[in-house]
Amino acid sequence: MNQPHSARMYDYYLGGKDWFAADREAAEAVLGRLPKVRTGARANRAFMHRAVRTLVREHGVRQFLDIGTGIPTAPNLHQVAQEIAPESRVVYVDNDPLVVEYADALMRGTPEGRTTYLEADVRSHDIVADPHVADTLDLEQPVALSLVALMHFISEEDEPYEMVRRLLEPLAPGSFLVLSHATGQFDPEGAAYFKDIYATGKVPFAPRDQQQVARFFDGLDLLEPGLVATHRWRPDEPVVQADSEIGGFAGVAQVRQ
Repeated sequence: MNQPHSARMYDYYLGGKDWFAADREAAEAVLGRLPKVRTGARANRAFMHRAVRTLVREHGVRQFLDIGTGIPTAPNLHQVAQEIAPESRVVYVDNDPLVVEYADALMRGTPEGRTTYLEADVRSHDIVADPHVADTLDLEQPVALSLVALMHFISEEDEPYEMVRRLLEPLAPGSFLVLSHATGQFDPEGAAYFKDIYATGKVPFAPRDQQQVARFFDGLDLLEPGLVATHRWRPDEPVVQADSEIGGFAGVAQVRQ
């Protein structure tokens, strides 16, 4: 409670209520220097909603593996998917004990579908092979792997690109990768400041440029419009913010069949 936490800070940016004074102080310090962080966080959340709706409606996806879930903020992934296809199944994964406290909210899905929560660290746990996953998802059918605002918390020493390849490898052909990632490309000084703030909570922060983020999609088929600033991925409304106001990239790609 005395140290800021990335999940609670993110909840603060989104207008949630699950944060402590230390999180508010750290988040306000960031917003004082980088007010666009709140815009970027909300754009990231909206991207997740659009990506899920696209995969359910246009590609028939009914299974999602969401790693780096964070504190639930409605509508969460399963609510978006099950509103369109009530039979959708979702496995949420996070290694944060704080998120466990909110796991009940992640389980409230439709009777036709199923949601479950797995506490695991993507850096050390074979998530796809975990019984919780096999119990909920049919790995012989396409799965959408959601890594939304996660990989910028994975440092180079933890081999982030190999990590994503390992997660995708067991998934059936026709599966998808949904990924968004913070960047310092538009504001290197701002990204450095953000990194220092996270360091106070002992959280690594590794923003990457567009070329570096594109490597996560190597060997996959990107859906249109490709890898773009987060708010430019199939927007519901005309884009008004500059890319520099968002501070991240996003894309959705399919595993070749």
